[in-house]
Amino acid sequence: MKPQKLPIEFDYAFLEETLLQLLAIPSPVGLTDGIVRYVACRLEAIGLSYEITRRGAIRATIAGRESRPARAVVAHLDTLGAMVRQIKPNGRLGIVPIGHWSARFSCGGRLTIFTDSGQLRGTCLPLKTSGHAFGDEIDKQPISWEHVEVRVDIAASSSAEMSAAGINIGDWIAFDPQVEILPNGYINSRYLDDKAAVAALLTACKAIVDSGLIPPVDVFPLFTITEEVGSGSSAALHGDIAEMVSLDIAIAAPGQNSNEHAVTICFQDMSGPFDYHLTHKLATLARQYGIDHRRDVFRFYRSDSAAAVEAGNDIRTALIGFGADASHAQERTHRTALEALATLTGAYMLSEPVARRDRKSMGTLDGFTEQLTPEEMAVPASPLPQPDAFLEPDGSMPGTQEHLPSTAKAGEADEAGAADRNSTAKDPS
Repeated sequence: MKPQKLPIEFDYAFLEETLLQLLAIPSPVGLTDGIVRYVACRLEAIGLSYEITRRGAIRATIAGRESRPARAVVAHLDTLGAMVRQIKPNGRLGIVPIGHWSARFSCGGRLTIFTDSGQLRGTCLPLKTSGHAFGDEIDKQPISWEHVEVRVDIAASSSAEMSAAGINIGDWIAFDPQVEILPNGYINSRYLDDKAAVAALLTACKAIVDSGLIPPVDVFPLFTITEEVGSGSSAALHGDIAEMVSLDIAIAAPGQNSNEHAVTICFQDMSGPFDYHLTHKLATLARQYGIDHRRDVFRFYRSDSAAAVEAGNDIRTALIGFGADASHAQERTHRTALEALATLTGAYMLSEPVARRDRKSMGTLDGFTEQLTPEEMAVPASPLPQPDAFLEPDGSMPGTQEHLPSTAKAGEADEAGAADRNSTAKDPS
């Protein structure tokens, strides 16, 4: 079947510009006000209304022909980071991670410390850094947050001097993204998770607004601020939302099916399977519009969709993502993966809902979805014959003697002769 053309145009220059601007704004979990303000202004420029929760999650609105069953499309603004947990006697800082990532990928990272009075620059290093001082010991250090520290770029070599410089326990730390976009389309940076998906979602929103097309039902683009610590979208949903698709990083690694050049449709993560119908709908849309895509399962992964369901929301959930290498480290993707993600997101926004019945939270079987028909539930099996058709009442098979092999018959004859001789020997007559 020849792929159809989606009736909207995507501004990929806008996507790249937006991604770079997002990466320029530090936003570790808990330090997200700046990026919330940026995205709100971006939505205003696109022409979308929005609301912001107390802490900063954003819910924008693209009005549809009908208000229900509404759908949400979610990406998260928060990133990984760190926090000061100790001011050491030597003037270095002990830190703890914000979010779940390995200390292995912190080493050598340039960073900013956000103090109560300003910002200071520094570098995260192993406890034993110089081979000239420690020799082979630098290669024998354990990998953990207990074995790294921050060297701050100020003239201070004691905890008192560090405190005098304004550093406190509990100060936020943001590592530099170290972004590089190459002419061949590869994009390298920390925090592509999930700023690349945010840029793709904003691009899809702009494409729909610019086209003048009205989606079948209301669409709520959501931008959450606590996905990296597990709560995510749980605070920004409302009862009319029946479907939710999360946009996030997809894991391109050995043993995975994801690819840096395609959008991934995830069928299950560590929280369990995603909705059967919504997930297959996304796969159908990808085929319908010729969008390069992969299907995958992630064993050590959770998203905003999991947070929404665990918070008690009865909604259909799915996860799509841009294929990327080295997640939660020095991440890399390709422009084609972001284009595919934006295209599939736009196609989904313009598609019909999975089930019109979903406009109400409760109902009858009328209009309820169906995965397997009764015929498809039938298990293929070879029927067994009835035992009385091939066994005598005493359990023997008819015609047994006639069908026994000759060796078996000879054996039976020998046994019968021996029995007769024994009987004769015992008979006194």
